[in-house]
Amino acid sequence: MSIIQLQSVNKGYLLGQVMQPVLYDISLIVSAGEFVAIVGPSGNGKSTLLNLLTGIDRPCSGQVRVCGSALQNLKEEQLSVWRGTNVGIVFQFFQLLPSLTLLQNILLPMDLVGKVPKKARLARAQSLLDLVGLSNQSQQLPSQVSGGQQQRAAIARALANDPPLIVADEPTGNLDSETADSVFALFLQLCEQGKTLVMVTHNEALAKSASRRIVIHSGRIVADQGVSVA
Repeated sequence: MSIIQLQSVNKGYLLGQVMQPVLYDISLIVSAGEFVAIVGPSGNGKSTLLNLLTGIDRPCSGQVRVCGSALQNLKEEQLSVWRGTNVGIVFQFFQLLPSLTLLQNILLPMDLVGKVPKKARLARAQSLLDLVGLSNQSQQLPSQVSGGQQQRAAIARALANDPPLIVADEPTGNLDSETADSVFALFLQLCEQGKTLVMVTHNEALAKSASRRIVIHSGRIVADQGVSVA
């Protein structure tokens, strides 16, 4: 079953009066349960592609269908509801709220979306912290734990509403190699549990460990699973 379907997607941004193209004619199908690593030089459209998959950006043309919804047809309010239910996002710089404990950071998306019954939220948040090895740090603020622990907490937060799709933008970019390996092992574990993962990374070793590797260059997919499509 396909969880992501992109057909002839083009994306650009206005710079003054000039449209600057970023992505060209992107067609892509990702099946449920795949772990996809997207690689390529900086400034070639990888993060823009992730933004299209999460509904943060809209295509200039083409079709973006994710988790059963045609994102280009949804209004902003509908996109927010869709995103909270279907997608967990992991950022390079963690994006945890500094004034909330790790536990509260994980509870927040459950409170905002309302997908998880209120009486079940605390237990779910605690179980997610246990999953990422942070059960003993639940009452700590983000500033009181390491970068690797913050990223694991961010992954737990991304899982809060049990989304079928996890999207990560350079999730190990600010971590040392040992911590990056542990975070990547967690991604593999999530994939084994049936989650679909799409990850942008510059780490070739991590990319080669994913079940699928897509290369983007100059706004185009030039290779998929190591087979040139140029």
